[in-house]
Amino acid sequence: MRRLIAAAFVSLDGVMQAPGGPDEDRTGDFRYGGWITPFSDPELGRGTAENGGRPFDLVLGRRTYDIFAGYWPQFDRGPDAVRDIAQEFNHATKYVASRTQTTFAWRNSQWLGEDPVSALRAIRQGEGPDLLTQGSSDLLRTLLASDVVDELRLLVYPVLLGRGKRLFGDTVLPSAFTLTRSLTTASGVVLVRYERAGEVQSGSFGFEE
Repeated sequence: MRRLIAAAFVSLDGVMQAPGGPDEDRTGDFRYGGWITPFSDPELGRGTAENGGRPFDLVLGRRTYDIFAGYWPQFDRGPDAVRDIAQEFNHATKYVASRTQTTFAWRNSQWLGEDPVSALRAIRQGEGPDLLTQGSSDLLRTLLASDVVDELRLLVYPVLLGRGKRLFGDTVLPSAFTLTRSLTTASGVVLVRYERAGEVQSGSFGFEE
């Protein structure tokens, strides 16, 4: 069985919209595109693709797919660090959720069909590498509400954005997670990994009578 890992850049107040640049996603008149760039830090390393050296396939919403397809193919022979990410992304199978497009030019890209959640459930049952989301906020909220996410891999940035597309919505499935890794960079970014750990447990700090 394959694992589905949800990876995201996120602000302290849970916003994940347009982290990489001003024109990445202006939906809702979002004014802070590119909010992760002031926190660039060598410790972040290959944060957008880091998977412990293991192969992975990508799960992408249409908007993120279009951004990646217009960027990564041209860096197959760029600087070492960028080239490594580009080669991983270009080699990976890209599973794309889209309501309007069914064929895609970037090599190794596949449409998830009219019911992407059901398609991903079937893909997870097969053999292959981990499935890794990148960005894709709308799709990611759907996956978090559908009990298909096995791990959260978050880069939390020390900034409040106030508005924008958020990682977690009211439809998120209540779930418990276990922290398996954390790292704080000199610029204040916290990298965390949480693995799914069953149902939410509750209790009380009240005294027994």
